[in-house]
Amino acid sequence: MRVEKTEGGRPTGGDPVLAAFLEAQAEEGMALAESSDLLELLPVDEPPHRAYVARFRCRGLVRNGRGEIGEADRFEVGVRFPSDYLRRAEPAEVLTWLGPLSVWHPNIAHGAPFICVGRLVPGTRLVDLLYQCFEIITYTKVTMREDDALNPAACGWARENQDLVSAVLGRSAR
Repeated sequence: MRVEKTEGGRPTGGDPVLAAFLEAQAEEGMALAESSDLLELLPVDEPPHRAYVARFRCRGLVRNGRGEIGEADRFEVGVRFPSDYLRRAEPAEVLTWLGPLSVWHPNIAHGAPFICVGRLVPGTRLVDLLYQCFEIITYTKVTMREDDALNPAACGWARENQDLVSAVLGRSAR
């Protein structure tokens, strides 16, 4: 297998299409973060970047040790583009919930590193993943079916407490 290097000196496995995709994601993702007061995007590897930590400063819910649901305003998600990302996309390989682990949302596993943004197609852009994560954290995007939720308890709670969720997060009830 021939290994080519990009300008940053990092091997891409000789895949110029993947290298171009990764470079475009870095440019678009960093532009989004620079224009936002809600997102900090940190590349965690050398160019072309395959991995990021996205730090969101927004309102979401957490469950404390006493079982009480409250508000938090700092959340982190890891994003990693595998070498075959343009051909297949497994959500658990691409997105990792980093914290807080006490997050309370049907689409985020409580105490585990999983977040579900729904069906993920190969080549989904970084900015689209970031928007989807933000929508989940802020309860704009939520699964209200326990059989399809990563956190069934949060799902039932959210369905029964839609007015409270809206009041805490500052929105009108759905």
